[in-house]
Amino acid sequence: MKKITNLMLFVMLLLAANTIYSQDPNFQIYLSFGQSNMEGNAKIEPQDTVAVDGRFQVLEAVNCPELGREKGKWYTAVPPLCRCKTGLTLTDYFGRKMVENLPKNVKVGIINVAVGGCKIELFDKDKYENYMTTAPDWMKGMVNEYDGNPYARLVEMAKIAQKSGVIKGILLHQGESNTGDTLWTKKVKIVYDNLMKDLNLDPQKVPLLAGETVNADQGGICASMNTIIATLPQTIPNSYVISSSKCTVAKDNLHFDANGYRELGKRYAEKMLTLLDQKKNK
Repeated sequence: MKKITNLMLFVMLLLAANTIYSQDPNFQIYLSFGQSNMEGNAKIEPQDTVAVDGRFQVLEAVNCPELGREKGKWYTAVPPLCRCKTGLTLTDYFGRKMVENLPKNVKVGIINVAVGGCKIELFDKDKYENYMTTAPDWMKGMVNEYDGNPYARLVEMAKIAQKSGVIKGILLHQGESNTGDTLWTKKVKIVYDNLMKDLNLDPQKVPLLAGETVNADQGGICASMNTIIATLPQTIPNSYVISSSKCTVAKDNLHFDANGYRELGKRYAEKMLTLLDQKKNK
């Protein structure tokens, strides 16, 4: 009798745990990281803050009392989607395009952890501390908003998100600060592989979408980096490069302007939607 009672108690606890941490397959989670173009450099315009579908959510990665947001909680994805005072980012229109084209019962969640000016080394959990010893003070201030470790914050938030939904993809926009670095693709693979391991993800099921820097057709001052970014699929088989061709830019020829972010974000979404359709039709 005692064995039966213990077995029933175990089953009840197991069911309770599954209820608390059950993943909704119709809640798609996307991790996004990088430097300033992922962080969002363009001014948020009125059109960007209205009519945001409640099916598009952001998991706040830092505390933003001025926005009424707390770290680790979900909110309708009204910009800013990175930190409290960042600008419009490509993830804004990635998410909007996604929910426009997915069934009405599907939600999309974004986690955006990005630091302007950083090299990819900042997201290498074994090298970030050494990298930060030479980082400028203005960058250290942004990194400190993630308690000094942006990669750890991304993983922390991802684990919270996994209690609600399923991680479907990873979005990267970084490279300007690594321009000319022929080892960049291998460095990205280290970060990607760590995410797969730390979050118990299958690399065959979780693609990496990486965007080009401002294109040469827009006078991009880091456009030469795009030849290196183009080789990423040779290092990470389940990765895809998103073209920045004709995406309009700010006066510095380093950052996209608001329209450029809108277009680039939609292109990320178009590729992800194609990948989801291919998977569904297999």
